[in-house]
Amino acid sequence: MTENNPNVQDLRSHRLPAGFRGKSAITVQLWWLVQSLLFHTSPQFMYGWRRWLLRIFGAKIGAGVLIRPSVRVTYPWRLEIGDHAWIGDFVELYTLDRITIGDDAVVSQFSKLVTGTHDFEKPTFDMVTKPIVIEKQAWVSANCFVAPGVTVGRGAVALACSLILKDVPELMVVAGQPATVKRHR
Repeated sequence: MTENNPNVQDLRSHRLPAGFRGKSAITVQLWWLVQSLLFHTSPQFMYGWRRWLLRIFGAKIGAGVLIRPSVRVTYPWRLEIGDHAWIGDFVELYTLDRITIGDDAVVSQFSKLVTGTHDFEKPTFDMVTKPIVIEKQAWVSANCFVAPGVTVGRGAVALACSLILKDVPELMVVAGQPATVKRHR
């Protein structure tokens, strides 16, 4: 920091927009408690139980969805998962904005779908959110990061450890950091 440069980040001035979480603080805290005590501790085979818990908190969860007990969902009322999709161990669904996962899509273990970031150009470090869409029959494989605003097209594949910063075209295979198109599926 020099004398000529103003503060680039002043977190005391940061404010979340009104209604940012989409539900009351009590509902948010209740979900986090339910997630810790009932969702995460449920036996692996209790997929129906976890679907039900998410649904009672407003998630739209299709038939036959397999969600592992170690999955974390920030705000379930911003989550929609189509029929027969799979969500693997330790997946983070950071639903500061909408996440939509299509029918027969897979999000594999340790992947993170993150719908929010901060505007680092403003000293107030404002929140910026954009929805994520994983279209039907797509596969986000192990340990991938999907950035805010990204759509992974129908039947596309993101290979392990990919950093997905932009849309993935339908039926394409991407890999790398950042992910680039490697071939047609």
